[in-house]
Amino acid sequence: MAPDGSEVRLLARAMAGSLAHFTLPAGTTSAAIVHRSVEELWYVTSGAGELWRRLDDHEEVVALRPGVSVTIPRGAAFQFRASGADSLGFVGVTMPPWPGPDEALPVQGKWPVGA
Repeated sequence: MAPDGSEVRLLARAMAGSLAHFTLPAGTTSAAIVHRSVEELWYVTSGAGELWRRLDDHEEVVALRPGVSVTIPRGAAFQFRASGADSLGFVGVTMPPWPGPDEALPVQGKWPVGA
C-alpha cells in the first residue's frame, strides 16, 4: 500500500529509479501528499479519474484515462481519484527509487479522502 492509499506492486528497481504498477479502486480518492526527494512519471493503463497537483503558485486538475502521461515533480502536492466504474490503474517510474516511508508528507488536498 502506498502512502496515498493506492495499491502498489513493484515491477523493477535499479540504481537510478524504480517502476511500479498502482491501482486505486473505483469511486475512491487518494490521500494528498508531497514527495520530499523523488519525482514520478505516470502512464495511465486503465480506468478513468483526475489528478490534482500544485507546485508553487501553479495548480491544475488533469483528466486521467488510458494513454495519458503525467509528471509529478519533486515538491509538488498531489491527489488523485478514480471517477469511473473501474479501478484506476497506472504504471509509475520513481526517480530516484522510493527511499522509504518518510518520503511522503501529508498535505491538504482538493477532495475528501476515501470512497
